[in-house]
Parts: sequence; structure tokens; C-alpha cells
Amino acid sequence: MPSQTTLSRRAPRRFWGWGQADATLDAREQATVKTLTEQLEVPWSERPVPQVHEFTLPPPRMAAPTALAAQFSAAPLDRLNHSAGKSYADLARMWLRTPPAPPDWVAYADDEQAVVDILDWAQAHNVAVIPYGGGSSVCGGVEAAVGESYAAVVSLDLERLNHVLEVDPVSRAARIQGGTLGPELQAQLKPHGLTLRHFPQSFEFSSLGGWIVTRAGGHYATQHTHIDDFVENTRLVTPAGVLQTRRLPASGAGPAPDRLVLGSEGTLGVLTEAWVRLQQPPRFRASASIRFSDYFAGADCVRALAQSGLNPSNCRLLDPLETVFSGVGDGRHAILVLGFESADHPLDAWLGRALELVRDHGGSYDAGAVARSLAAQGGDEHRSGAAGAWRDAFLRMPYWRDPAVGLGLVMDTFETATTWDRFASFYASIKADVGAAMERATGQEALISCRLTHVYPDGPAPYFTLIARGDAQGSVASALAAWRDIKQAATAAVIHHGGTVTHHHAVGRDHRSGYEQEVPPLLRQMLAAAKQVADPTGIMNPGVLIDPVGRSVGIRGGHGCAGPRTESLGQNSALAHVNIA
Repeated sequence: MPSQTTLSRRAPRRFWGWGQADATLDAREQATVKTLTEQLEVPWSERPVPQVHEFTLPPPRMAAPTALAAQFSAAPLDRLNHSAGKSYADLARMWLRTPPAPPDWVAYADDEQAVVDILDWAQAHNVAVIPYGGGSSVCGGVEAAVGESYAAVVSLDLERLNHVLEVDPVSRAARIQGGTLGPELQAQLKPHGLTLRHFPQSFEFSSLGGWIVTRAGGHYATQHTHIDDFVENTRLVTPAGVLQTRRLPASGAGPAPDRLVLGSEGTLGVLTEAWVRLQQPPRFRASASIRFSDYFAGADCVRALAQSGLNPSNCRLLDPLETVFSGVGDGRHAILVLGFESADHPLDAWLGRALELVRDHGGSYDAGAVARSLAAQGGDEHRSGAAGAWRDAFLRMPYWRDPAVGLGLVMDTFETATTWDRFASFYASIKADVGAAMERATGQEALISCRLTHVYPDGPAPYFTLIARGDAQGSVASALAAWRDIKQAATAAVIHHGGTVTHHHAVGRDHRSGYEQEVPPLLRQMLAAAKQVADPTGIMNPGVLIDPVGRSVGIRGGHGCAGPRTESLGQNSALAHVNIA
């Protein structure tokens, strides 16, 4: 029999929110939530958080495999934690005590051989398998919404594959298991004097394997913006066998096999380990907080910085409202958080040239603060001022979103990327279209802000934050209904105005409608053909990216953010009989 008590070896997590079960808000964060509720005229109250005993889950539809039963859990807490990710809709449904369908079991694979055995068993018994790293998906990537054609669903948790297996200090690389969370990875590399230095906002609760298969964005605003830039090779366990790529610094030998693994989102197999490129921790840091009275002058400055070859590690432009949300401004100016780091050399020349560009574009800054930053390059000065405040707010924002969701506020983000030539009109059009959708959905003027999280010589990655109320009573159900309309409008707007449906949050189930408009139908046919080879029975994360050939998964119940799929791929397509469009 599967275990009825949790098999997780990690500290208990909130199934209804972000972080560990005992996480709390500090006084400033509580004040932020209260300020938002007052501004949006939502009544403030301490609402009871969801408890496990409030949920009645159906029993597993199939017995666990006898040989693997010790690794299978049917514990309510495990199943609730693995029933969804951490998107707004995921959390709202938990607050409503109406969760999505849970997986029948959670399997905690002890090692790679257990992964192989679980996939073999799942193929033989028509069981869908959803790979699970840290569960931080915000786009429906780990939900058991697989349609009606499967006998059962298992969430395959990789938390026990969490070790740095080998370090090559000469080449500065390491072989690391896919289930290793950010802090675990960092701690195990530290004795070797090396670091991966990839810090997504979900760093605490996301895994290396999750970063790779979702092409996650990290903290670098330029140059090494995605995990792609650090991947040296991958090992993917598929239902058809193990795909092991060669470890090389670079190759021109045909299409790069790792590129098929990157962004595959669990649809081809389970990433069990990878070699990744490492760095020495930075010894020198320098930063500046720059104000612009004109937001678009600030954007022009960021473009100049991105095209200068200076490669700042931080180059994030916050529009006036975003400075309020991040706690680094009062809404009167746009603020550019600019930073450089190096393990090799002082940064005076780099920051000095960057500030010349800042002055050329009308930016202003505290010269004394810059001087202190340069004087303390080896110290902790980078943790103070606007740069430090932004960093802290960036990592803590998911925590104070939780009570806001419970109070009936719509709080969500969406990110995209576009080219510099269209950025000004893109920014204005997105704010207008999504703002109008928010007003239609909520009946009141809503708040929408933007920051540039990553920048390239040819364009920025705008990241929008939106906040609204569902209704005057603070109804979570009303807020969720409004969110569905807003999400659909945001997806349509970024595609219509020439952006990507996601820059680093992945496709999952929520962004499929936009993804299918963004990529050519022929590419989706090629991907479906690759999936049919690696996953011939279609058990791997059905409904993410594409439907398996011969099965129709469609939109998952509960989120309902994309609407029906109607596009045809044509009678000659390998997918002509599949409801994929």
C-alpha cells in the first residue's frame, strides 16, 4: 500500500502558498498588503489559511507497484502539494478549498534506476507521469490535468536526486542531479570555491532540472540571462531509453541535442543530471541607483547599456509604479538598478563608463552612494540602498502575495520580450489593452506596472505586474474569475503586439494558446514526432507544450485561461487527428 504519511524529506511546504509552512511576513510586508487592500477598497481581515483536513481527496485509482511501493505516497499533504504549482490561479483555488484534481500518487524516486522503473511501470499501465522538481511552476507545468484517457496520474518528485556528483575544477564545471534545489546546489559547491550563480526568483524552491527543462531566467540582466548559457550536457531518462549528450564546451556537429532537452518541460522524459558551467564567486561589486523623470529616456539609456558591451550583471529599469511595489521609490520617477560584478578585477572603469551613458540620457544619481559602492567593492555595500532593497523585495514578493490572494485581490505577473524598435509602442499598447481588460473584469481602474528584467542588444524583456480586486467584498471566487479574463487578454496582447508569450516562465498549460500562435505549425509537428519516439505511449506530462499523438488533452479544468483550441494543422499533418491547435 502507498504511504499515508508524507515521504518528503524536506521541510514542510505550504500547499496553498509560497515557501515553507512556518513562513511569516515581517511588519513592512504586512503593511504593504494592508496598503494595497485600502487602495483597492477591499476589506482587510485575517482570513484563516487552508488546512489539509478541509480537503477530501479521492483515493488512488490504481494500486502502487509492489516493488516500488515504499517510494509511493498517497498522503493528503503530499498529494495537495503536488496537485498544482504556484501561479495565481493555483493559489486561489486552494484558498477556495476547490483544488485541481490531485495526482493519484506522489512517487519519491530514490535514484535514477527508480525513475527508469517508474516509467516502465507507467508505460505498461497507461499512467501519466508528471516530473516534479521544486513545484514552483507559475504556468500550469506540474498539474495533473491530463484528460480522461489515462488510468491514473503519478507526480514523480526528484527531491532525493539532490547531490553534486562530481566537480571538475580545471574546466570549472560540475555534474549535478536534476532534483537539486538552488540552496542545496549553492551549499555543495561552496567548499570547492565555485558557484553556478543562477538565481531565479524561485531560487529557494526550484531545482536544476526544473531550470533546464523550462529554460529559466536567472539574475544576470545581460549576457548569461538563461540557464541555457550554463548547460554543458544533459542526461534525460525517457520511456524509450536514456538520452545522454556528450560533455563539450561547444560543438558544430549538427543540431545541438541539448537544445531538444532545454525547454522540453517534462514532455520527453525526466532530466536526472547535467554538467553545468561554474564560476568563481564575485569578489568585486559596484552598483548605482539612477532616477529618470522620463521613463522612455531611461529605456533609451538601457538600450545604450545593452549595446555597449559593458555587460552589467544588473540592469533593471522600473517604471514609476513598479518602484512603489518594489519599495524603492515613491512613484515620481523611473529607477534603473544598475550593477556590475567580477571575480577578477575592480569595476571602476565599467561603472564609470556606464554612468557616462546614464548622464548622456538625462539620468541622475547620488554620487556619494556610487563612491561608497566603489570604495567597498569587496564588502556588503551592494546589499544597501535601492539595489539592496530591490533584491530583498524581489525574493520576498511571493511571500506577501499569499495573504493578498486570500483577501480577494488579483495579483499576478506576466513577462515577454520584444525588439527595441517597437518597445515604446509595445509598452503603451500592453498597458492599454491589459488595463482595459482589467477594468472590464473588475469594474474598476486597476494597477499595472512594468520592469525590464533582462536586456539584450536587440531588445528588452518587460515584466508586468498587475493588481486589482475581484469585487468590493473581497471574494476570492470573483477574483479568480477576473483573473481568467485578464490572463487571456494578456496572452493575446503580447502576441498581437509582437512579443513572446513567455521570456522565462515557460509554456506549461497556461501559455499553450500563445505558444501555438508563436511557433510555426511545422515545428510543432517536428516536436510531436520527437515526442512519439521518446515517449511512444504519450505518458510524459500530457497537455504541456503539445498533446501526445493520438490523445486529446485540451485545456485543463479550473484554470480556463486560454479558451478552446480550434486551429487545424491540415489533413497531411501527423497531428491532423489530434486536438492540438
